[in-house]
Amino acid sequence: MVKKESPSIDQLLKEAKADPDASEVGMFLVHNGVVRKTPRAKVRQGIDDGSEVMGMEFDYDPLKVEEAIAETYKMDGIFYVKTWLNKGQLEVGDDIMYVLIGGDIRPNVIAGLQFLVGKIKNECVKEIEQKK
Repeated sequence: MVKKESPSIDQLLKEAKADPDASEVGMFLVHNGVVRKTPRAKVRQGIDDGSEVMGMEFDYDPLKVEEAIAETYKMDGIFYVKTWLNKGQLEVGDDIMYVLIGGDIRPNVIAGLQFLVGKIKNECVKEIEQKK
């Protein structure tokens, strides 16, 4: 499985601003997850086995992602959601995903982004770190 070419953030924002609901949006927020060299266990749990990440095998369930997006649209003040997820063998520095959220006010947009990124990371993806 070959990784995908990353989208242009400028293009994603241009499309978002052309959306029929764009006139309701007062803020767009973008999440760009990338492969880092520090293992997940060290960052999240403080477990340091001395290893570094060399790469990652990444995959996702598109139906679960669509369900997560649908849930996000039900949140207060959310009018635009766009996701892009990579696939395949990724290297340190490669893009894992982009999530773009548009909404009425900052608290709603931040809550929407946090909810959707958490849902995708916890329920929709499979990440296998390769360490050295």
